[in-house]
Amino acid sequence: MSTTLSKPQPHDSTVYGPVNSWRFGRSLGIDPICSVSTCSFNCVYCQLGKIQASTAERQVFVPTMQIVDDLRTRLPLDRVDVVTLSGSGEPTLALNLEKIIGVVKKITRLPTVVLTNSTMLHDPTVRNALKVADIVAAKLDAVSSNQLQRINRPVETINLPDILAGIEQFRQEYSGHLAIQTMVLSRWTPDMVEDYIEIIQRLKPDEIQINLPSRPRVLVRKLEARGNNIAPSSPYLVQNLKCVSNDILAALATQIHDAINIPVSYPAMA
Repeated sequence: MSTTLSKPQPHDSTVYGPVNSWRFGRSLGIDPICSVSTCSFNCVYCQLGKIQASTAERQVFVPTMQIVDDLRTRLPLDRVDVVTLSGSGEPTLALNLEKIIGVVKKITRLPTVVLTNSTMLHDPTVRNALKVADIVAAKLDAVSSNQLQRINRPVETINLPDILAGIEQFRQEYSGHLAIQTMVLSRWTPDMVEDYIEIIQRLKPDEIQINLPSRPRVLVRKLEARGNNIAPSSPYLVQNLKCVSNDILAALATQIHDAINIPVSYPAMA
């Protein structure tokens, strides 16, 4: 009696790019979530489109060895400046985050960046995992609970005071480079600017990155949207977002820098 061995099924690669990033140069992406977009936010500007699984529960989405195997197929790396953990949702939801960062650093010997929406920084195991990264870019789009609900649309358990407390605690424990990344969707009022400056003074980041939605928002989930492969002329259904002008963004960056003397970067400077 003969046994027929089934062929292994192909999987979506956890490695993508390199992506041209105005913040970090040429960035090779590592996606610890992968096939089903999963996040504790459902941001109105998210390039992934509507998040398929909204949760603040951590789990292993992709085995660490799958990421190792996918990464090794890309070696040797050519013209890559950093390796960035981001992709199909919030990377800190991955329970194996610390192991992933560790093996990526060992294999690539490149600086590692984690892009996080900051919602899990209240968890000491998440903060401990992120300490291994060279750069952590923590999202802060809102200065009020109302703004958080309008822009980021978090799961019910997430609130702004806890987010701010988590970033503040992480700053006290983290010796690497901490950037606060903020998406600017409309012109800020003077009160919003003042509140933001006060919060930044409390959080003490090494850098502020203010940004505009630079990519259209897909209306139906496409794995390619992890990187910068979705263009306005794409055959996919996309929503082109209205943005403030670069002049308004530049003026805001100058105002923030002059108030607190922390480096402020934005896309027009790239």
